[in-house]
Amino acid sequence: MEKFTGSFTSLLQYQCPEWFRNAKFGIWSHWGPQSVPMAGDWYARSMYIQGTPQYHYHLRHYGHPSRFGYKDICMLWKAEKFDPDGLMDLYVKAGARYFVGQAMHHDHFFNYPSRLNRFNSVAVGPYKDIVGMWKAAAEKHGLPFGLTEHLGATFSWWGVNKWCDHSGPYAGVPYEGNDPAYRDFYLDNIEHVPQDRANTKARPWYTSNTKFHDYWLAVMKEVIDLYQPDLLYSDGALPFGEREVADTEDAKFACGLEAVAYLYNKSAEKHGKNQAVYNQKDYRPEIYRIGVLDIEKSQLARISEDPWQTDTCIGNWFYDARLEYKKPEHIIEMLVDIVSKNGNMLLNILQKPDGTIDDETRFILEEMASWFSVCGEGIYGTRPWRKFGEGDSRVVIDGFKEAKVQWNSSDFRFTAKDSTIYAFMLGMPENHAVVIKSLAKEEQVTSVHLLGGAKLPFHQAFGILTVQLPETMPTKYTNCLAIEIKKGNS
Repeated sequence: MEKFTGSFTSLLQYQCPEWFRNAKFGIWSHWGPQSVPMAGDWYARSMYIQGTPQYHYHLRHYGHPSRFGYKDICMLWKAEKFDPDGLMDLYVKAGARYFVGQAMHHDHFFNYPSRLNRFNSVAVGPYKDIVGMWKAAAEKHGLPFGLTEHLGATFSWWGVNKWCDHSGPYAGVPYEGNDPAYRDFYLDNIEHVPQDRANTKARPWYTSNTKFHDYWLAVMKEVIDLYQPDLLYSDGALPFGEREVADTEDAKFACGLEAVAYLYNKSAEKHGKNQAVYNQKDYRPEIYRIGVLDIEKSQLARISEDPWQTDTCIGNWFYDARLEYKKPEHIIEMLVDIVSKNGNMLLNILQKPDGTIDDETRFILEEMASWFSVCGEGIYGTRPWRKFGEGDSRVVIDGFKEAKVQWNSSDFRFTAKDSTIYAFMLGMPENHAVVIKSLAKEEQVTSVHLLGGAKLPFHQAFGILTVQLPETMPTKYTNCLAIEIKKGNS
């Protein structure tokens, strides 16, 4: 068995496994101690930035961060009602064909029993192997199991825990991230304390600190050895591309390349050939083709030859009691558009600190289960057709924005499987007469049926396909036509 090496030459031979290409939809648990305040994402950073909403929440709810710091938040996380089997059953019914847990976020708290970090979920807080429990539940339900790591950014992201207030009654009092007794947790990152406090929204990311690089790589090997994930996701580009001194690209990305090769080789040892997927967020083909490109809360504008993934969430990344959730129809429309372009959707389902989900979340899952029971045939195991869609409307590709599109009756998204073209109708015509203009003249339609319904009358002339829909549709969300093409037509 030929092994991958930690070089671009070797890793560019990577082939995406069929399970990932067929799955199309996964569910993610982006969950950890930062869920405790129920105040949203990046809490472990923003609680140390005076003037932010999370700082004010922390000050007034827990006390000043010189006295009650993030380590104390970690001790409050109990996950006392965590039921991974029950949740996984819901997720499978809701359409998930792979599951991804969070190994650690930027907060440097690990959701598994690490030998390298004493702040982990078995030694502090829940006293549970969260990752191990998720993996057992995923395997019980027959789902490929993945993990996300957000550690690469931690060293610089968390420099603010060395700050102090610049005004008010605690001005000049150091936050407890300066406590030498917890320096292993809060890190020796004094060099990354931002000096410009007016620029607190700047996104801190990778560091050139080679000691931290070595630590990151050791952690990646530890989590791969313990859980042999089918998918590993880095929240950012391949580590550590911002390294200042490197003679070659292989040297510049040495840690990341070694970790990816380690993941693939461990998978090959288990399965006879590599079945693992590595996700990262660098769009450059010489980077993303060593794995599968991930796009956070956005997507591609057209079909990609290479499989890719959107990761998104129903609300905020961590549980946030203040924010509205996406509606089921919005999530379904996003999924259809993504799959038509050769992508997968990884959807974060929010959990409260006790491990439960709320009623709104359960409703979303139940609505998706109902929709997949009707239209899943047009999603699972499909491939892009020769064009992803037709119509007037497009998703706006603009950073982390995911506004719901106002679709109309001209808008379709296509997938394909064998001799079937699936046409998802994103807008319903008032007269229930569908007109599809994208078929070539030589593509002879032999039948059309409505997924979840019956065969429908149709007429085809000069490549234009007209289909008469029934008055009552199988689902109140996006419906789908299965268009059979005479074999031998392309």
